[in-house]
Amino acid sequence: MRPSILLIILCVHVLFFPFLGVTQAKDDETLTSEMISGQSAILIDGTTGEPLFAKNPHQRLYPASITKIATGIYAIEHGDPDAIVTVSKRARYEEGTRVYLAEGEQVTLRKLEYGLLMNSGNDAATAIAEHLAGSVERFSEKLNEYLREKTGVTETHFTNAHGLHDPDHYTTAADMAKIARYAMANPKFREIVATKQLPWEGKEWQTVVVNHNKMLWRYEGATGIKNGYTDQARHTLVASAKRGETELIAVTMKAASSEQAYGDVTQLLDYGFAHYQTVQVAKAGETFRTKADEAGGAERWFYTDQDLYAAAPIGEAYTKEITADGRLVLQFATGETRELQLKPKQMPTAQAQEKVEPDKPAVESGSQQAIKYAILVMWLALNVFFVAYLYVRRKRNRKLRAFGRAVSDKH
Repeated sequence: MRPSILLIILCVHVLFFPFLGVTQAKDDETLTSEMISGQSAILIDGTTGEPLFAKNPHQRLYPASITKIATGIYAIEHGDPDAIVTVSKRARYEEGTRVYLAEGEQVTLRKLEYGLLMNSGNDAATAIAEHLAGSVERFSEKLNEYLREKTGVTETHFTNAHGLHDPDHYTTAADMAKIARYAMANPKFREIVATKQLPWEGKEWQTVVVNHNKMLWRYEGATGIKNGYTDQARHTLVASAKRGETELIAVTMKAASSEQAYGDVTQLLDYGFAHYQTVQVAKAGETFRTKADEAGGAERWFYTDQDLYAAAPIGEAYTKEITADGRLVLQFATGETRELQLKPKQMPTAQAQEKVEPDKPAVESGSQQAIKYAILVMWLALNVFFVAYLYVRRKRNRKLRAFGRAVSDKH
């Protein structure tokens, strides 16, 4: 009996305790900088841009091929996808990863965008730059200006379209997250970076292009976007994933190996989905007002012209407060806060309403007077109708009585 009891206890331990251990680990799950191998990393909410985790997010580093995220969205927004691009000698002999374009080959811009973002073609990047700006150098100037204007980056300077090493070609994890979020808002860009395989029929290369981003196969809900590598940058990776209404974007830079980079973004995304969800906190057109301050200042009104969202800790209630300068502050039970800027709105005040002096009659508006006249006319018309109806009825009754008397006299 004793061996049987021991065997049962052992089986119960093996079957149940590991699961209990995993559950406890998830309950106590935290993410620290030491757990991320990349020298710099960040996790943001893809809808709001709010940072959810960061490790040295503003450290200047080399991006390698995640540069192509910027090149790709610029090409999509500024180029005609059906335009024919003639491949130059410079593009043909570009170093590194290629889609093996031939000098003089004519390719649509759309095809080059797929080769750029799926297969990380440096030759495709240079061909795109020369087509859109005449030269790689001029394209870089336009790209930097475009990124500052569209994404708000302040720590980025690109000198080429592909990310091959240049001491003056740099960015930060925080800026790359901004660029990626902007790019992922474009449906065409999203389509390209989510494409796993694509037949490629080129002049010198016939194959099936396989997306270099392994997260598309490895991670549940993966939606994009791009990896990179050079000797100086080491391994860089930007990854996005969506579950339900929540989409997250993770960036890691200067990881020692490819697998460490993928491990970083996996940990970042896992952490984000375990702790946060994107929630709508206001609807377009919704109006808010502040309370009158202690000094007797009047209340102020604000509104939002679009739906507002926030990255909320899962399961946590929050309160709303409107600041005097129009910020909607969300305070969560965990102590975290989110701030969203509202727009000022002019609302009527008691002082601004029209006052009526007691010794003078109120002046009615034209519409009010018209309504009263219409009611009066209708009342008079009804009275005329009833008078006419009674008159006709009385006259008819007289005729009937007269007719009745005449008949009686004959009999």
